[in-house]
Amino acid sequence: MIRKCDAADFDEILEIVNDAAEAYRGIIPADRWNDPYMPEDELRHEIDHGVVFWGVEAEGRLIGVMGLQDMGDVYLVRHAYVRTSQRRSGIGGALVKALYEKTTKPTLIGTWAAAEWAVRFYEKNGFRMVDPLTKKRLLETYWNIPARQVETSVVLADERWWAAQ
Repeated sequence: MIRKCDAADFDEILEIVNDAAEAYRGIIPADRWNDPYMPEDELRHEIDHGVVFWGVEAEGRLIGVMGLQDMGDVYLVRHAYVRTSQRRSGIGGALVKALYEKTTKPTLIGTWAAAEWAVRFYEKNGFRMVDPLTKKRLLETYWNIPARQVETSVVLADERWWAAQ
């Protein structure tokens, strides 16, 4: 079942993010890695700034989460993670499809350039990578991330975004 997460899900969201983010250890630049990957205060900050999490629940527990942030003229898909033990079972695809169906404006996704599996996942689900100059502009417009993260990230856009260009 896919459902909107609430305050009671905070600890489970944090657990899923940090479990799943272990896939990035040694892949993303070492200067961008944190341990834990997402500290509790960072997750609170994201939620306080409009990231609304949706989750897949099975047998009374969340097994995957994905955030959606309304930025006015676009939506951002943020913090998409599936428990390590549940990967490759269609959970991520179900989440991205469900969230996309909730959007009416162009949707953008940022991820680490070195996380090739993540890029392939989003491409498989209908998103296309933008060129480097557009990536930089979009990241600086819609995300609040350090310059080093801008350098090491990519942005993928949905068909609505491409149609508007």
